[in-house]
Amino acid sequence: MSQSTEITSMASGSPDRLTGLRTFWHYFSVNRGAVIGLFVFTLLVLAALFAPLLAPYAPDIQDKTAFLRPPAWQAGGSAQYLLGTDPVGRDILSRLLYGARFSLLIGAVVVTLALTGGITLGLLAGYFRGWVDVAIMRIMDLILAFPSLLLALVLVTILGPGLFNAMLAIALVLQPHFARLVRAAVMAEKSREYVVAAKVAGAGHLRLMLATILPNCLAPLIVQGTLSFSNAILEAAALGFLGLGAQPPTPEWGTMLASAREFILRAWWVVTFPGLAILITVLAINLIGDGLRDALDPKLRRS
Repeated sequence: MSQSTEITSMASGSPDRLTGLRTFWHYFSVNRGAVIGLFVFTLLVLAALFAPLLAPYAPDIQDKTAFLRPPAWQAGGSAQYLLGTDPVGRDILSRLLYGARFSLLIGAVVVTLALTGGITLGLLAGYFRGWVDVAIMRIMDLILAFPSLLLALVLVTILGPGLFNAMLAIALVLQPHFARLVRAAVMAEKSREYVVAAKVAGAGHLRLMLATILPNCLAPLIVQGTLSFSNAILEAAALGFLGLGAQPPTPEWGTMLASAREFILRAWWVVTFPGLAILITVLAINLIGDGLRDALDPKLRRS
């Protein structure tokens, strides 16, 4: 079964769907790192969904008698605050759990926006070619000419600090990667027999692009979307650290790092745990991306 057939059958309700899913899982599960990453990411999603039940306290509750209290296992720590407290007496564990909601939301929103814009522009550029292709791709090249974080900083400075503006800026920065990927895939698929047959049968441009060509471009988009998810979390954390992303007292991991950087030498836990949360999340998503690449690309499938 070819790559395009498997993706189409998994996306549709055809009788081959179960076989396609089994084949996909077989090749995905060969990559143990990807399985571990999927397990860790699933735990993160569950922790984010059930944060109100798992968190000992609300993320903005302050205890004026417990400023910079160390973790429970360290001298001076308390079982009341397992991972310690921050400079204003808020429970770090609770803020990490609620912060997972913001980080995963950022990744999902950014990838959705970047995918939507990138697919639209890539389809138009690869299908119509000519001046449409030149105009779209030159704009994409211009965006790619700037370092991604620097361009995001400029955009957020123009739009104003805030979580929503940060997500818009990051989505715009990541959009060219999807546009170029879709354009290349459309150019490769456009001249194939099934596309020509659909065109002869009377399919219009919109149907050809969305129903005929796009489903066969999904495999690289899924992998790129997974990797962009982790990039979005990293860049949002960087913007939050610089004070241009989520604003205090929002329990976003980058903002937690920013508010605790002056205490790094005497209260290691206030920066270590948010940093570890970002590291583990990004690593898990990247491992999943590697597994998806192995499962969806026939050239990389392992025997």
